[in-house]
Amino acid sequence: MKDLIQTLRNIFKIEELRTKLLNTFLFIAVYRLASHIVLPGVDPNLLGSLKNQASQGIFGLLDMFAGGAFSQASIVALGIMPYISASIVVQILGVAVPYFQKMQKEGESGRNKINQITRWLTVLVVAGQAPGYLVNLRAQAQSAIIAYSNPEALSPTLWWITSIIILISGTLFVMWLGERIQEKGIGNGISLLIMVGIIARLPFALRDEFLSRLNQAGGGLIMFLVELVALFAVVVVSILLVQGTRKIPVQFAKKIVGNRQYGGVRQYIPLKVNAAGVMPIIFAQAIMFIPATVAQFFPESSSMQGIAHSMTDFHSVGYNVTFAALIILFTYFYTAITVNPNQMADDMKKNGGFIPGIKPGKQTASFIDDVMSKITLPGSIFLAIVAILPAITKIIGISNNFAQFYGGTSLLILVGVILDTLQQIESHLLMRHYDGLMKSGRIKGRTSISAPV
Repeated sequence: MKDLIQTLRNIFKIEELRTKLLNTFLFIAVYRLASHIVLPGVDPNLLGSLKNQASQGIFGLLDMFAGGAFSQASIVALGIMPYISASIVVQILGVAVPYFQKMQKEGESGRNKINQITRWLTVLVVAGQAPGYLVNLRAQAQSAIIAYSNPEALSPTLWWITSIIILISGTLFVMWLGERIQEKGIGNGISLLIMVGIIARLPFALRDEFLSRLNQAGGGLIMFLVELVALFAVVVVSILLVQGTRKIPVQFAKKIVGNRQYGGVRQYIPLKVNAAGVMPIIFAQAIMFIPATVAQFFPESSSMQGIAHSMTDFHSVGYNVTFAALIILFTYFYTAITVNPNQMADDMKKNGGFIPGIKPGKQTASFIDDVMSKITLPGSIFLAIVAILPAITKIIGISNNFAQFYGGTSLLILVGVILDTLQQIESHLLMRHYDGLMKSGRIKGRTSISAPV
């Protein structure tokens, strides 16, 4: 405890770090305030049906990522997810389209162009989602919309136009806040805003689970403590997955790692069991959101609602099998676009490194690619298991809200963002010759959730 207090003092002794932390807290506070501002013309006291819809399934995940703004018909109800979707599309284009590949190689100017394209694509995505959200809002809580309960007080057409503009502006405002955190704060701004939305629901989930266990049929306090221990174990596993541990099977490690010494520096190949981080889950989750997004436009169609329900009920077998399969596929896809065996082989050759028993050049690249394919499979399967853990925990009796924190997108994002932020704080402390947050000084971060911001 004494070391922790001293570390906190050291953090506030560094003026730059102190300013960055205060700016980050300020921007986050603005975001949380905006999430409680309801769309004009909507009565927040009559949104019970919308809140019930957002308490489970895929809409529950959307509401979690938006920090509760989705269920409150907030001006930032669509949150940052349209920007995430646009970022994913741009990342895929960077692999498939030569024009984007060229921009990626242009340095700072290329990144600025890609960022600008991502912003405009975000506008298009949210412009498509905003009408769907309003259609769903009308279907779930028409009485809460003054334009329909009292048309003389507010024109429905005017309400539609202003609400769409506000929802688009709200998402762009959240995107702007994320970029300002990135520029003037600490950590990845977009990732932090998602994390804040997730963590805002944790106290309520803990409270509800604790109260439910105190009931006669709930198992009592012992059962609640067992759940906390299980949650801690899942968090540890998630940390290992997010960090992308370098511990690979021994039979591969002996061939992959080069031990030649150059100027006292040990050369090695940083192959990871989970090189893709949490991105496969983000990709897969974005695909699973599509049926729910389309279904919002057809609230009275029983067939569309049936399809959407089957693809958004994360307790069903079909949903979890599809979700797990997409995660495994996207793990291979994202690993393929982030790990370039040819580039690694060329870098080794330029630096005088080698893999014992393997010729430099094409054979080395082929060997690295083969090893990556073999070690990616167990990593992807492990990632898929963690992703569907909430459904498993719900089956064994854990409440829906608390089950979300036993794995899935929410927990992995939460762990990843915290590690990434702690790593940046650690770097500031070590640069000023202070002890870090951990005495080992080796907090590992992970690849940011979003595309360049």
